[in-house]
Amino acid sequence: MDISPDAWIVFHIGPVPVSATIVFTWGVMALLVLSALLVRLRLSSSGELTRWQNLWEAVIDTMRAQIREVSGQEPGPYLPFVGTLFVFIAVSNILAVVPGYAAPTGSLSTTTALALCVLIAVPLFGLARRGLGGYLRSYIQPTPLMAPFNVIGEMSRTIALAIRLYGNVMSGTVIAGILISIAPFFFPVLMQLLGLLTGVIQAYIFAILAMVYIASATRGRAGAGAEKGNRHD
Repeated sequence: MDISPDAWIVFHIGPVPVSATIVFTWGVMALLVLSALLVRLRLSSSGELTRWQNLWEAVIDTMRAQIREVSGQEPGPYLPFVGTLFVFIAVSNILAVVPGYAAPTGSLSTTTALALCVLIAVPLFGLARRGLGGYLRSYIQPTPLMAPFNVIGEMSRTIALAIRLYGNVMSGTVIAGILISIAPFFFPVLMQLLGLLTGVIQAYIFAILAMVYIASATRGRAGAGAEKGNRHD
């Protein structure tokens, strides 16, 4: 049994093999873009709303509330990035119920790429929020001797993000394969239902952790003072 979709070569472009990871990743991306375009064509601010618009508005409102709760800041600057992470991972995992589909999040290369996006986004948001001096000072707190350990911590949590998501998706694939071999008629349905739930949970955990890391980079004395001022206003 192939655990990772990286081992499934779908076709070749010249001498370059194209794995199922790449094919299904681009497939999920195309599906999300197409869905967004279809919803946008039928957007309405008054009158009767479509089911898709109601669904996406509920999802966005929930994500905004979660970002505000985690970061203590307005969710606007962070929603596009964190929301995209959640939706991509959730849809990638949920589609695992489709026969012949392999979730790209079951590949360590995909989860590493997602974690690297978080690694790059954290300092960018931190710099935008606190400025260069304010952000760099966070690496020498409470003492400059902590700078190497803070850098190592930044890298290690990125590795943890990638391995956590990959491990959870991979373990679900292994367990499903074992149960299907034991009882091929009953357990597949149960595992698919369980997979839907765990897939959404893993997307939620990844997005929340990403937001926690971003919030830790964007919070500072200047930011806290500004937030207190806004609350008093």
